[in-house]
This record gives sequence, structure tokens and C-alpha cells, in this order.
Amino acid sequence: MEELTTVELRPEAGAGLADSQGFPAPAVVNRPARTQSATPLRHRLPAAASQSLRAGIRMLGEEADHGRLLLFSPVFLGAGAAFWFLAPSDFSLVASLLCMLTPAAVVVVAGPSRPVLRASFLALALFACGMLSAQFESWRASTVILDSSVTTTVTGRVERREGDGRGRWRYILSVTGTEKPELKRWPGRITAIVRGADTPFEIGDIVTGRARLTPPAGPALPELNDFSFSAYFDGIGANGFFYGAPERVDLQAGPQPARSTSETMLEWLYQLRSRIGDRIRSILPGDTGAFAAALVTDERRAISNATTEALRQSGLAHIVAISGLNMALSAGIFFVGFRMLLSLFPGVAQAYPTKKIAAAGALIAVTAYYLISGFGVSAERAFIMMAIMLIAVFFDRPSISLRNVVLSALVIIAISPSEVLGPSFQMSFAATLALVSGYQLWKDRRIRENAWLKLPVFRPVVAVAGFFGGVFLTSLIGGFSTALFSIEHFHRLTAYGLPANLATMPIISFIVMPAGLLAMLLMPFGLDTPLWKVVGFGLDLVIAVAKTVSGWGGDIGVGRLPAWYFAVAVAGFLLLTLLRTRLRHAGTSILAVSTLLVLILPVPRPPDLVISEDGGLVALVETAAMASNRENPPDFIFDQWQRALVLPTHHPPKMLDGPAIPPGGEDRRVRLSREQQNEARTAMRAAAAGGETNRFSCVKKAWCTSRLGNGRVVTIIDNAAYLGPACDSADIVVTPVRLRFNSCRSGATLFTGETLRRTGSVELRFADAGLEVATAFETLSRPWMRQRAYDWRSNSFTESGLSGVSDSGE
Repeated sequence: MEELTTVELRPEAGAGLADSQGFPAPAVVNRPARTQSATPLRHRLPAAASQSLRAGIRMLGEEADHGRLLLFSPVFLGAGAAFWFLAPSDFSLVASLLCMLTPAAVVVVAGPSRPVLRASFLALALFACGMLSAQFESWRASTVILDSSVTTTVTGRVERREGDGRGRWRYILSVTGTEKPELKRWPGRITAIVRGADTPFEIGDIVTGRARLTPPAGPALPELNDFSFSAYFDGIGANGFFYGAPERVDLQAGPQPARSTSETMLEWLYQLRSRIGDRIRSILPGDTGAFAAALVTDERRAISNATTEALRQSGLAHIVAISGLNMALSAGIFFVGFRMLLSLFPGVAQAYPTKKIAAAGALIAVTAYYLISGFGVSAERAFIMMAIMLIAVFFDRPSISLRNVVLSALVIIAISPSEVLGPSFQMSFAATLALVSGYQLWKDRRIRENAWLKLPVFRPVVAVAGFFGGVFLTSLIGGFSTALFSIEHFHRLTAYGLPANLATMPIISFIVMPAGLLAMLLMPFGLDTPLWKVVGFGLDLVIAVAKTVSGWGGDIGVGRLPAWYFAVAVAGFLLLTLLRTRLRHAGTSILAVSTLLVLILPVPRPPDLVISEDGGLVALVETAAMASNRENPPDFIFDQWQRALVLPTHHPPKMLDGPAIPPGGEDRRVRLSREQQNEARTAMRAAAAGGETNRFSCVKKAWCTSRLGNGRVVTIIDNAAYLGPACDSADIVVTPVRLRFNSCRSGATLFTGETLRRTGSVELRFADAGLEVATAFETLSRPWMRQRAYDWRSNSFTESGLSGVSDSGE
């Protein structure tokens, strides 16, 4: 006999309630299961898991009710921009528009009745909108980047200038022409160093001179920072230096091109900025004056390398940059001071909203600060964030909130989406998010009143303890929140940043910034000298603290981490800072687990050989050191290698006596006779066999060779005349000369200036399966890479996918 069907009335299912149309809630009929698969899923789930799932859904609804899901809008917008920039090729405009309009239409059709569907497609629409903004910014920039190094006569207009304290000046020139040779594809704006000039050129001067120009550098190693990317969006097409001091061109010599009002205003602002910097440095000489000028005008090159490195190693480099700290202190000091001044007049305080008037004055002050700061990226972000916070005061809204931070991020990503990939943007908003989230938690905490602390005798102690406690928590939260990004971009951590900031923040807050603000207000009247002396006193203390802390040796090299770790850790950080319920602890778990995996998983194998993008610098990688082919390798590239690979020790090459350039001088078109080739071949083989393993032996201006631990031989030649002997005696040959072929007839792997121009820097690993080659660029289809595929002979772009690397010799 079959079992009877049972009917169970369950109140939690809605018994005793009515549905949306007024009918009683139906009873739930349970039939006995004939098989295990027919059992409802909720019966098979453990009770704890089911309860956790319901709690998670409830907390997610609470997050949505508080509008926290909207805080993720800049995350999706920025992710779309980053996806477009990191993609191997461009997307068509039609495809990007369809990707944005389709989910936007679903959002409109879904309406508020389907919140999950609506939120999902809104995220997709924001992602596609980020892609479109990135595409538009790339089209708007359209910077012409120099394709290869060249020596030519440059004529241009001085747009900006900045001294470095060693008699050198760095100019940004708007190029108006080139000659000898006349470039077919010359950049519109360049940076050029001038040495030995008696007096600096003024902004607006037209100068001309013989200069050596080079394209912006690519990644020093694969997956490192591509400086040509930032140069493209900054409008800089080349870097270089003048041979001797250029000449000023008489403006009356001929007709001048018409200039727009905006260009005239920008030139006036840059002139004002230069005069302010010169004024400060004339009162405070040396690093003190350079430091003070950097705080006002963002001109940092005049600070000596020793002081800059001390500030960096002690974790105080953020003070130099015009960032949120500078803007916040300036706005706060002006806001509080102006409001206190207005409160001295009872009639004004009672008749007018002094708080809003003070906020308006602070907004004017930070706007002026931004205008004379040179429009740097960090200053732009700080200004937008402070402007939004001050405007919130006008509408009686809280000035410190995550919504203001998110709105600032949306504005910046919409204006300059390329900044999403930069360390300055990431570190600035990471610190701000963490600090505002921490402030919200601190404000919402349960307060336990203590009657003893309210006694007048304890009030000064409480105030001092509160200030230093705030500085401690601010430094701690800021340091931890930016550590991830410091590792990703700079491959190192600062161990003693907390004590350094604790020692310097009172100096900056109570001495430097108040005196500096008053000095700027009195500068038009010529009464600023005593106040700049006060600023100098405070900055001398800051420099002393930085040098003392840097002497403790707290600079920790971390090296490159797996590519997945940064994306996963950032996702965990965003969950931790943007959510308000216990769901935020999911972000903590993601951070902890991903960090633990990095610590316990095997470290990726380092490369055996690294080659710079021009072929001029090659290094052999050992356990704790690198051996290069240069006695004094260029700092810009070699420092990045040492930080990324965590190899601080450098072994210079052993210099040999021998024939260098044959008769004919340094002409790279000279040919060697058969006897000279045999002599060079014998010398290379003898140097490789008799030299120390994993050390270069070099003949100056000719060649370098080394025998690796696995028996392979690497040879670098500075002159193409030695190509034949090098190919015959080595397994890997590197030359900076731009040859028209990319392989050796002997079968040796050949890297030339032409192939490296297309691939960028190279890492080589010797494996059982053969030689593994990792390059900085796989294709050259993006706008900031296309100059590498340009052929000046045909004035056209060749196939961008050509790698030019072969280890087969074919």
C-alpha cells in the first residue's frame, strides 16, 4: 500500500499571511521522496551553511539599502578603462558603443523590480563606459612619439622649466621645427636638458640648438612600468639634451603663429609658478629651498639625490608631492583661520553663515594652490577631492564620506582614465579610502564616557594624546593601505615609515604649512621673508628626521610578485574598505589567503639573462648578484633591474687589453679583414674559456663575452664589424646596432637594435626544452607603441606583430 500524502502547514513559509492579491498563503505539500535526488536542496545543505547563506543575503540587502553598492561604480568604470589599456589591440568604436548601450537598455527595461539584474547590467554598462572613456582619451591625446634616437637641430617654444640645483635646467619645449636632418615625423612636445647656460630661458622664449633626442623608455623588464605609456598621455614625444647651450631666437625676426586665450593664460600661470619658485629658492638656499618650492610649485628636481633618497627610504616622500595631505592642511588651516577671524565680529557671525563663507574662502585658496602647482596628477586628484568636500559644506552634507571619495574618483577617471594604471592614482585613493573607512568605524564606535577625563586638569593631556593618537592611526592606516601598491610598482617596502611620520607630522601641521600659507598671502607685498625662514626651520627638521630614519636601513626589497596577486589583493582591499557590514571581512580573508599563498608557493624562477630595450646593457643573473657588461651601468635601467630581481650586488666586467676598433675609427660601417676576424674570434673564445663563469670580459668599445654556468656563451658587440666572429664563437649575440637581418648563419640567437626596438626589453631562461624568451611587447598595435613599428625610409608603419627574435638561426 502506498504511503499517504502528508500536508504540513509551516508558519515561516507565510501561513496566516496574504499574498499580493489578498488570497491566503497556500499550504506547502510535502510528498515523500522516492529517490535521493528528489530531496530539496535546502534539506541537503548543512544547517550552518544555510544559515550563513541567509545571513549573507540579508547583509547584502543591507549594503544595498545603505547605497554601498553605488560606491563600486568607479571600480567598474576604472576596471573597464584598465581592461582597454591592457588589451593587446584596440576595439572598434561600434563594438564599444554596443557593449555600453546593450546593458544600459537592460537596466532601463528591468526597472526597480529586479534589483539584482539591474545592478549586474549597470556594472557591465559602467565597465563598457570605462572602455569608451579610455578610447576617447587615447584619441584625444594623439601624441606623436619619436621612433628612434636621433641628433638634430631643434627649434621650439619654452612651455615649462625646472632647475635641478646643479646648474642644469629641464625644459618642456613645444617643437616648431627640426633640421639637419629634418624629421619626417617629429614630436610636438619634448623635454630637453640644458647644461652650462649662464641664465635660464624664460617661459615663452623661442630657442634653437643641436640636441640628442631619444624616445620615451619602455619597460625595463617585461611586466614593469612602461614610461612611454605615461609620456603618450602627458603629450611628451621625446626626451633629450642639448649639446651646449641653445640660442634664443629673436621674436621680432618673423611672424609668430597666433595663440589662443587658453595658451596665453597657461603661459602666464607657468611664468607665475617659476617666479614663485625662484623667490622661495632665493630666500632658502640648498635642499631646504628646493623642498619649500616643491611644496608650493611641485618643482622637485632641485632637491639633491641624497635628500630625495632619504625621504623615500624613510617613507616621507609623500610630503614632497602636492597630494591630499598638502591640500587638506592648506584648506583646513585657511578654513579654521578664516572662520575664527569672522567669529571675532559678532554681527557678522550672527547674520551670515560663517561656516559656508569660510568653506568658500578655502575653496578659492585650494584653487589658487592648484593653479600654481603646475597641474600635476597628484595635485589634480587632491584638488578635486578637496573641492568636493568643501562644496559639500555649502549643502550641509558631511565633508568626510565615502560618497565624496567615490565622486572624486568618478570625475578623475572620466577626465583621465589612463591614471587608473598609475601608482600615484592608486596609492592616493587607497590611502583615502582606508582613512575615510577607518574614520567611519571610529565615529560609529560605542563611546564609554569617563568622568575623570572631563576634569580640567586632564583636558590638555587628552588633547595631546588625541592628536598623537590620530597621527599614529593615520600613519598606520595610510602605510598599510599603500603597501600593496608600493610592492607592485616599486618592489620595496619602507619599514620605519610609521616613526618617521609620527616625528614629522606635527612639524608639517603646526610649523611648515601654516607659515607657508601666510608667506604666500604676504608674498605680493614683499613681507614673506621671515615666514619662509620659519618654513625653512621646519623643513630642516624634516630632512634631519628623514636622514636619521633612512640610516636605520629600513628599505626592504620585495621584488616582483605573481601577476594574479595584485588583482586579487586589490579586490579584497576594495571589499574591506567599501562595505559596512560583516561582509567586509570577506575582503580581509581574500587579502590574508592571497598573501599566504604568495609566501608558501614556490618563488618563480628568475631569468638567467636580461637585455635592455636598446641592447646597450646586458646582465647575467646569479643567486644574489648581477654581472653586467658596463662598469657604470645607467642608473635608470639598472636600478629597476636590481629592485625587481632583488639583486643589490653588482659585478662589473673585467677589462681586457686588446685591439678595439680597427683602422677607420668608430665608423660602424667599417669591415674587418679575414685576419682581423680570425684574431677577434680567437680573442673572444679565449676570453670566454679563461674568464670567470657568469662574469663579462670586455674589450673597450669593441665586445664583451661571458661563459654561463650551463656552458652557453653570451657575446655583446658595440660595432657590427665584430658580428661574424661573435656569431661563430657564441650561442647568444646582442648588439645595439640596427641591422637589417635578425639571425646568425651559425645558428646563434641574435638580438639587434632593430629587433629589440620592436620587442622591448628581453628576459632569457635556459630550460630543458630550449631557450625561453620573454619580451616586453608581443604586438605593437596600441597608440603608445606604434612608433616602434615606424620605418623612416618609407615613412610608414610596418607589420606590428614582427618580433624579430629567433633562436634557430633560420
